[in-house]
Amino acid sequence: MRLRFTSRAVENTAAIADHLRQQDPVAAGRVRDALNDGLSNLILFPGIGRRQQIAGVRKLVVRYGYLVYYAVDEVEQEISILAIRHSSQARDYDDR
Repeated sequence: MRLRFTSRAVENTAAIADHLRQQDPVAAGRVRDALNDGLSNLILFPGIGRRQQIAGVRKLVVRYGYLVYYAVDEVEQEISILAIRHSSQARDYDDR
């Protein structure tokens, strides 16, 4: 499986990195490592996340309260990272 980031996920990641670098550069490194660990696990175990109300979308909870929303395309052997948010942020829709 390979990862593909949507433009929204890229924007989310950049915003998280910018915010954390300004607040606490050491914490930024820890969060980056946690996200990388979560994404590595996702490649190995694409079904690890919890199914969401939107068909085909799953949510992986990563350390420090980050949520990775993704969809798996078995035919293309691709995991699309749809969004990355912190659990304290307002969400566009209810999730589980």
